[in-house]
Amino acid sequence: MLNRKLRMGMIGGGKDAFIGAIHRFAANMDGLIELSCGALSINPQIAVESGKMLFLPEDRTYLNYEEMITKEAALPADKRIDFVTIVTPNFAHFAPAMMALDHGFNVVIEKPITFTLDEAKQLQQKLAETGLLLCLTHTYSGYPMVKQAKQMVKEGVLGKIRKVWVEYPQGWLSKLSEREGNAQAAWRTDPKRSGKSGCMGDIGTHAAHLAEYITGLKITQLCADLNVMVEGRMLDDDGNVLLKFENGAAGVLMASQVAAGEENALKIRVYGEKGGLEWAQHEPNTLLAKWLDQPTQILRAGGNYGDRLSSFATKNCRTPGGHPEGYLEAFANIYQNFAATLSAKIGGGEPTAENLDFPGVEDGIRGMAFIDNVVASAQSDVKWTAHVV
Repeated sequence: MLNRKLRMGMIGGGKDAFIGAIHRFAANMDGLIELSCGALSINPQIAVESGKMLFLPEDRTYLNYEEMITKEAALPADKRIDFVTIVTPNFAHFAPAMMALDHGFNVVIEKPITFTLDEAKQLQQKLAETGLLLCLTHTYSGYPMVKQAKQMVKEGVLGKIRKVWVEYPQGWLSKLSEREGNAQAAWRTDPKRSGKSGCMGDIGTHAAHLAEYITGLKITQLCADLNVMVEGRMLDDDGNVLLKFENGAAGVLMASQVAAGEENALKIRVYGEKGGLEWAQHEPNTLLAKWLDQPTQILRAGGNYGDRLSSFATKNCRTPGGHPEGYLEAFANIYQNFAATLSAKIGGGEPTAENLDFPGVEDGIRGMAFIDNVVASAQSDVKWTAHVV
């Protein structure tokens, strides 16, 4: 294994950004990664000020990603970064990711992976050519009890999966916030920066990924209804999707950003022949297992529950039972597994199956295909749309 921290460079995520700080916190939680440089804003003043706030050297605080990638690639091997983290809006993912890969840098990237499905496929091809790693931060797959659910399904304890309900209601876009100075709302509702879908592209992709991640099944068909509920908005802020999975299972996916009063109420229920599982992000340490022939079980996350949880769950538990773990810890689990895999690769070792359990380019491609197909279905008079990847 590698006997040093991994060196990270960040693109985007300056002092005026929300998600950049989350990435830095998550990357730092396990002491495996250090922030070595950054091109933190397209605004030169904010870029410089952000670099100072993070105590980056002046000569490694860059004003654009092209400069950062070019100059870092020219540094000696013991100084240059090992990977780039891209935390810009959707439209600004592809170019820096491709340039980073072209210069030999591994990549961590916010979802959705790119602006278009074609761009995602180009990244996949580049990864195949270079042999480099890409991690996509689908945060919710980092929760221990989500991983426990996945393993229980994989082990067949539910029998054949028949039904999946997944919902992600938010209420933060119940007003026309993009016209009221809300920067997060402004870019997420702008087709030029967010893409062809708003709500479904932003949070519907999380719900779809969670459904496929836990069940191990791919969506094969869908029937979508997209809505713009707030007058004057340019992209969908609400939607419902009927799903068909490759084994014949049926699903329902709901995502809305106009569910007034809701925060981030992501919830999934998976039912098989013998029983079902239920997990909600508002109570992430709990997984309910419901059975035909016995009472419901309450499974709880915790580092001292190794006798009843899978190794994939306990590997990502950080505290003893009863101590709450949440969004930041789940985010950190994504980084921890990526870092352990990359360290093993650089150091000539073999990563464990548990460490390899982080989202990658395939998840990104399926996410972009989901957006395309949901929009196509919503615009079509045909009931079912093939989920083409």
